[in-house]
Amino acid sequence: MKLSSREIVLAGLFAAVISVLAQFTIPLGPIPLTLQTFAVGFVVTILGKKTGTIAVAIYLLMGMIGLPVLAGGAAGIASFFGPTGGFLVGFIFQAYFTGWILEKAQFNYFWSILANVIGAFITLIFGSLWLKFSGNLPWDAAFSAGMIPFILPGVIKALAAGYLGVLLGRRLSFTNFVYR
Repeated sequence: MKLSSREIVLAGLFAAVISVLAQFTIPLGPIPLTLQTFAVGFVVTILGKKTGTIAVAIYLLMGMIGLPVLAGGAAGIASFFGPTGGFLVGFIFQAYFTGWILEKAQFNYFWSILANVIGAFITLIFGSLWLKFSGNLPWDAAFSAGMIPFILPGVIKALAAGYLGVLLGRRLSFTNFVYR
């Protein structure tokens, strides 16, 4: 996969956007409520599948190597093996599939919101599966801890990411997409 200089710069800039938005957290036990899922959907709605997913990967790599960019200033490889590890990995899949849906459909409010809601659920599923297997929890406990409390906030963040992503994407000159 060949990337243009423009795509590399945009991916890096939007990885920084995710890093800043990730610092807005509300502690809810071991899994905080953050703006990371909003940021991932927002970035992909603006940049598309390829560049958006690369921006998310850069963000996660920054956190993995020790930069305090993850939620609440967390950093390091241990963050990927703790209770939030599945959610972090899920961000890659959220980005890819949200962008894929948008590129197959249209960059408009309806499809953007729908793609972001589906993407948010992908992250919640990954997080719940991680809790199930890493914590040796029963299925109901894993989904009760990793999905149920985050459904309504996730849908609200997906609505905002989809709406604001299209709104801003229409005004930016560097996007390659036709926003309707």
